[in-house]
Amino acid sequence: MTFVADVFTEAFRLLLVSSPYMIFGLVVSGFLRVFLNPDAVARHLGRGRFVSVLKASLLGVPMPLCSCGVLPAAVSLRKQGANRGATTAFLISTPESGVDSMAITYALLDPIMTVARPVAALFTALAAGIAENLLEKEHDRPLKPDLTCPVDACCDGESCSPKAHARHHTFIEKVRAGLAFSFTEVWEDLAAWFLFGLLLAGLISVIVPQDLIIRYLGGGVGSMLVMLAAGIPIYICATASTPIAAALILKGVSPGAALVFLLAGPATNITSLTVLFGVLGKRATAIYLSTISVMAVIFGLVVDRVYASLDLSAAALAGRTAEAMPVWVEWACAIVLIILSIGPVYAKLRVKMSSIAFRLRKRDAGTMDEGATPPPVPCKGPT
Repeated sequence: MTFVADVFTEAFRLLLVSSPYMIFGLVVSGFLRVFLNPDAVARHLGRGRFVSVLKASLLGVPMPLCSCGVLPAAVSLRKQGANRGATTAFLISTPESGVDSMAITYALLDPIMTVARPVAALFTALAAGIAENLLEKEHDRPLKPDLTCPVDACCDGESCSPKAHARHHTFIEKVRAGLAFSFTEVWEDLAAWFLFGLLLAGLISVIVPQDLIIRYLGGGVGSMLVMLAAGIPIYICATASTPIAAALILKGVSPGAALVFLLAGPATNITSLTVLFGVLGKRATAIYLSTISVMAVIFGLVVDRVYASLDLSAAALAGRTAEAMPVWVEWACAIVLIILSIGPVYAKLRVKMSSIAFRLRKRDAGTMDEGATPPPVPCKGPT
């Protein structure tokens, strides 16, 4: 019971940490839905295997969204016509960078790391997005985007001109519609995956030793692989990972190994991977994870070489993060997400249980019709 309690305690702690950023990401997704022209999204992020990925990567670099906050925003882009490669690129460049994390990197680390971080994020996103578009099958490409008015479906977006449609709704009406879309359709798609990912992250946090990250990290490929293995399953946003990286550097960790943590930690946690698996599928998730891993190690080695060639020390001044979320905000946002999750999670569980019951009834009916004893079926239990 103690182990189970520890897992749920850690999962709830992760919920507290991530909920404000998730809600912010939901709001951003709603605004993307109502303020971005779906035809423009499809034109810029849905066409072309290379240019669309470049635009999505550049769009994501400055956005202050963490690995959880970027998920609903990416889902919104995908539904508005962005291809798989562009969506993958946006999912990588956004959590690995951001104007807030770059500012803290400059304050706690140094100018080299401040430049290396967004550059590595950009090239990693480009590599993953282009690979996804090159490997995707013809039938995987997005269909024509839905141009129907996102506010109240007053027109189909084709029979009326964009100028005429722009006058249909006020700014306040669009904001309300965006918020409603964020906390209904978008969250309904993400809630079950997000909570399941939190439980997995809590399980890993309890099992993995706390001192694993600070062992054998003096430099070289081995230290970066250790940092990669530690950073992939852990939930930590780009801003929060910066002071940890600074502390590790002060303990003797190489700047390249610290960069691996800064790239892998925010973008590859269990929560984001489970949601990505549900949204884009197995292939995209494999490309996403493998590209981040390879590119993080490559850029880690390059950064170590840069410091060595310039004969510079990577030691940074330790300090507190410039951004601290009030506890009451975390609790308020967590409670809101829990309340919003009750309906979607219950609906998914109900569908799952109905499916199991249907299969059992079908099996029993088949047994009665055949009049014979069917071969023994192992009991798998509820999933």
